[in-house]
Amino acid sequence: MGSKFKDQVIQYAKNVVSGKVKAGGNVRECKRFLDDLNRDDIELRTRDPDLVIMLIQKLIVHKQGETLEGQPLMNKPLILQHFQMFIVYNLVGWYWKGSNIRRINEAFIYIPRKNGKTLFVAGLAFALGILERKSGARIYISAAALKQAMEAFDDILYSVRYYGIDQEEGTVIHDNNMEHSIELNFYDNNGRTSGSLRIDAMAANPDAQDSFNCNIAICDEIHAFKKAAQYNRFKEAMKAYTNKLMIGITTAGDNVNSFGYQRLQYAEKVLDGLAKDDAFFCFVSHADADDKGNVDFLNPEQHEKANPSYGVTIRPSDMMNDAMQAQNDPQQRKDYISRSLNVYTNAMRAWFDIEEFRSSDKKYNWTIEELAKLPIKWYGGADLSRLYDLTAAALFGHYKGVDIVITHAFFPVVMAVRKADEDNIPLFGWADDGWLTMCNTPTVNAADVVEWFKSMRRQGFRIEQIGQDRKFAREFFTLMKSNGFNVVDQPQYSYVKSEGFRYIEKSAKDGNLYYLHSDAYEYCVANVHAIEKTDDLVHFEKIGKTTRIDLFDASVFGCVRYLDNLDRAKAAAQWWG
Repeated sequence: MGSKFKDQVIQYAKNVVSGKVKAGGNVRECKRFLDDLNRDDIELRTRDPDLVIMLIQKLIVHKQGETLEGQPLMNKPLILQHFQMFIVYNLVGWYWKGSNIRRINEAFIYIPRKNGKTLFVAGLAFALGILERKSGARIYISAAALKQAMEAFDDILYSVRYYGIDQEEGTVIHDNNMEHSIELNFYDNNGRTSGSLRIDAMAANPDAQDSFNCNIAICDEIHAFKKAAQYNRFKEAMKAYTNKLMIGITTAGDNVNSFGYQRLQYAEKVLDGLAKDDAFFCFVSHADADDKGNVDFLNPEQHEKANPSYGVTIRPSDMMNDAMQAQNDPQQRKDYISRSLNVYTNAMRAWFDIEEFRSSDKKYNWTIEELAKLPIKWYGGADLSRLYDLTAAALFGHYKGVDIVITHAFFPVVMAVRKADEDNIPLFGWADDGWLTMCNTPTVNAADVVEWFKSMRRQGFRIEQIGQDRKFAREFFTLMKSNGFNVVDQPQYSYVKSEGFRYIEKSAKDGNLYYLHSDAYEYCVANVHAIEKTDDLVHFEKIGKTTRIDLFDASVFGCVRYLDNLDRAKAAAQWWG
């Protein structure tokens, strides 16, 4: 017998792909779903997703709210929309062919506020617990703050009490200052225990010493997570289960260095086919942005693309009214684009628009090997840490109107785990991608930095000159000199660095800057805060004490050396006619 839910889900996916339903980023996931229906190694089964959908619609009720027509929703059952059914089908419908092992064990759901996220999370947690009751289901609902996690928990508790489940044998509820849990025990006809589920709400505290063991975890609003450990401790807690499910749910924020943004970037890579992860499902709803990061926020089509519940829980006229207000208020515009259109906005203190850099960088695609063969001179820069922090090296070159920045980072491996966690820096990801070298010493090893410049020279880069503040790196200075490099003492004064800063800024804005698609360089650029002084001078620093700008700083050193030598060449040409 067929499934009406499956038919609806497939039709929804087809409508998204065809453009009949405006779904923005989810076009890729819907196409992936339809393509996967034809695979030989996986199969879409209907029993589990149909059960989850029916359980949600029969056991979860609204405790507040109104329809767009003004009708009260209190005590009315939650009826899932097609996009929510699509999510359920992907989470628990896919199986590896010929087995009882589900395909998906991790999910990323990215939707704006007011799209029914909290009640859906509540229903999902409760229904998945019942589905997995025979395994002794343990479900954690977590968020950066307990208050956020409690919203979904309270929705479950309200429904449990509404249907009288709290009065049934085997139901145990704790809701006090110490614990927030719902436990249900199931019995067969002989009175023997046939299954159980327990749902706990808690704050995502990475330093807690609790012994966790679960098969389902839902982390809400992960854009507010300060450390990856807040998410990973739940992921670690489910290793004993085969059919486990880790779900991260969030809206956009304003910090492009946050864990939530990193997960979004990974999801985008999966959807674009740049990362293959068959066990990972992503539902990504946001408005479209152009190559420079601009959003047509007055366009109703973008409103619909960002909000899968547009016209159901989202009133179109309200969206447009808010957009009109945002047009005249820059701060409100930032909030509107982030909260209602689900597009990450840069922190207000950040000097650069990172999308301008990305737009410029995407225009070019030279490899290191190709760059090494260019008939140009290269100018280096280095920003060395005092002891055990990020160290950076850079080469700057110019070829046929394009400014090229090559950067590399260094970090002592003994400190990497702690700093990556404490400061939320993707050090190990950079190392995997080739942007960073882990030094096998307790502190930064100047010899490793020297070796990088030597390796670039061996590849064919004609390194003319390297700028470095000798005051903070005498060992590096000496080693570079002994290896035949022309090193110039370049003090860290604003009047010295401003020209390089402005040059790189203009190059990015004009679309003439290429930095080999380096995530590490983008991270540093996004963390630059600057203060304009007289005569167009600029003093720049990092936006926060846990952020880093070293790779950008090194590129400025290299750029200054390029500009200085360019001026000398021009002066010589004028002198000799």
